[in-house]
Amino acid sequence: MENQEILKKLLEVLKEDLNFYSPMIKEVSQDMIKEGFTSYPIFIAHQHEVKLGEAILLKEDYARDFSIHATTLEEMVEKKLVLPERVDEFKRNYKNPKEQMCIFLITAAGASFVFAPYSKQKI
Repeated sequence: MENQEILKKLLEVLKEDLNFYSPMIKEVSQDMIKEGFTSYPIFIAHQHEVKLGEAILLKEDYARDFSIHATTLEEMVEKKLVLPERVDEFKRNYKNPKEQMCIFLITAAGASFVFAPYSKQKI
């Protein structure tokens, strides 16, 4: 299977997991903003161990394929995952956190930011 095919399959699986996790992620995002931790919540989707952010949804607990950690733009800059000179560009591209979640997808092939709308289901 080519890398492109593998990535496409991973994105399909991630979409299913995000639909399931969506209400919980939205609640955490709103709490992070309301409590003043950040104006830019970021959620890390991964299938292996990650030492970034705080674990909020473990795939083993929900029989899913991806685990989710919560972090902030500030931590991403501190860890040099977002370069200081790219912060303004990141903020311009960041979507409304009341409507979309910012996902930092980590795979064996690399990592990238993905924005996904919250699903309409209720907790």
